[in-house]
Amino acid sequence: MADAWWKNSVVYQIYPQSFKDSNGDGVGDLNGIKEKLPYLHKLGIDVIWLNPIYESPLVDNGYDISDYERILSIYGTMEDFQELLAEAHKLEIKIILDLVVNHTSDKHSWFIESRKNKNNPYSDYYIWKDPKPDGSEPNNWGSTFGGSAWEYVPERNQYYLHCFAKEQPDLNWENPTVRQEIQKMMTKWFDLGIDGFRMDVITLISKRQDYPDAPGGVPYTKSYYVGASNGPRVHEFLHELNQEVLSRYNVMTVGEAPNTNSDQALQYTLPENEELNMVFHFDHMHLDYGRYGKFSDIRFKVSDLKSVLTEWQLKLEKGWNSLYWSNHDQPRAVTRFGDDGEFRVQSAKMLATLLHMMKGTPYVFQGEELGMKNVHFDSVENYKDIETKYFYELMKENGESSSYINNSIYLKSRDNARTPFPWNGNKEEGYGFSSGNPWIQYSPDNSSINAEACLEDSNSIFYYYQKLISLRRDYPIIIHGKYELINEEDSDVFSYVREYNKQILLIVCSFSKKPTTSQVPSKLIGRQVKHLIGNYESELKQLPKFFELKPFEAQVFLIEQ
Repeated sequence: MADAWWKNSVVYQIYPQSFKDSNGDGVGDLNGIKEKLPYLHKLGIDVIWLNPIYESPLVDNGYDISDYERILSIYGTMEDFQELLAEAHKLEIKIILDLVVNHTSDKHSWFIESRKNKNNPYSDYYIWKDPKPDGSEPNNWGSTFGGSAWEYVPERNQYYLHCFAKEQPDLNWENPTVRQEIQKMMTKWFDLGIDGFRMDVITLISKRQDYPDAPGGVPYTKSYYVGASNGPRVHEFLHELNQEVLSRYNVMTVGEAPNTNSDQALQYTLPENEELNMVFHFDHMHLDYGRYGKFSDIRFKVSDLKSVLTEWQLKLEKGWNSLYWSNHDQPRAVTRFGDDGEFRVQSAKMLATLLHMMKGTPYVFQGEELGMKNVHFDSVENYKDIETKYFYELMKENGESSSYINNSIYLKSRDNARTPFPWNGNKEEGYGFSSGNPWIQYSPDNSSINAEACLEDSNSIFYYYQKLISLRRDYPIIIHGKYELINEEDSDVFSYVREYNKQILLIVCSFSKKPTTSQVPSKLIGRQVKHLIGNYESELKQLPKFFELKPFEAQVFLIEQ
């Protein structure tokens, strides 16, 4: 059994295009990441997850891969990657890559061959279906980025399935040769020395072979879930992948699991099932959805957040959780879940505390440790994201007010997470990101929110994250402790305890912009405590009956049994 080092780890996600440009072309690259390894080492993270760096036409920012074994030239060369890997390993930082095997690019050599005719070695590498008698699509599924999930190809007189953009045809996992090709490719990367994979939409790889129509009332852009989500052979395919490849290396795996509930997630992560180490779920990401899914101006409720995160903590007790507030597909956490105005610093620290004290592997998305916030782009033309553009047009067609449209896009566009990382506050120097024109607009907040400013301020969010990460090494209770929600009815404060080896951790986090109070569990009143971390000073040595909490206050106390 491989060592479960990933349980003790904190992962830092890098969006390569936007992290650090070393050659002035306006696009981040591998040498830029290598240059900034000392910064990440200082933060204390254990693992870097890189978004896709493979050859790609970049229709969906690299999630449309045309060659799994070549590095996209704007990021550098395979030699650059090997140097980055070696330098990271010297600092005891592991690197995991993004694995996108639900689909490829339509420019992948497999698809170029597959679309030619029905009688070649690649003809069933993808999912092809005959038209209905009237020539229309095989079923009524829509794709994530709008339009039908089926695209017609005259050469074959057939449609191929694409759950995402039409340039992202879905692979046919029913074909054992496809699975073997993927296994061979993964093996090459592991032999090169990488430490694991984040697996993009991995719960979609097995499709129902009857390809049923989606029922009415299902959002069109997610209607393919009816036949593609958590499909009939998904556990079989992942177990096979584990047996043939993963089990032979001491690596970590995290599967992106859209439309997957906590019971289903447990099946993917139970050690005895030998599939994945953990999954990314989306239940807390859906708390502020509206009639256009994520593109809404709704604010989440703290009670809903408590309910969702607690469910996942309890259900995955025997599996393992991945913990995150944001990533390349989500807006900035401090805007979405905190307060990006007066209490930006306090709320960013509070959110970090709440997450990092839970059971699971925490993920920090680049810039989260600076408290980066959502971006007011100059105009709609400055958005690059394929999803944002589709929903902008859809809302316009539906006659929504421009204020609703603009606010929804500002709050939820994926581009919020993709603006270049600000290394300093000097606009003339491209904020330390690039000496050239950036591929996407800079955030106007960079002059005040940047790495240099954080590193010079001993009370910054950066150093708070650094301390949270080091506490995991010092206190096994943070990794292993059993979780219990307390004060369930409190609508302003999210508080919970962790218990392990005769120790108790008490975590108290306020979501209120105003001072508030929170009750201490009766069994803990009067107990002596050690203060581990907090975003306000605390001299507390003994637990009172009530905490008086300042706006967005977070405190963590250790109690010896």
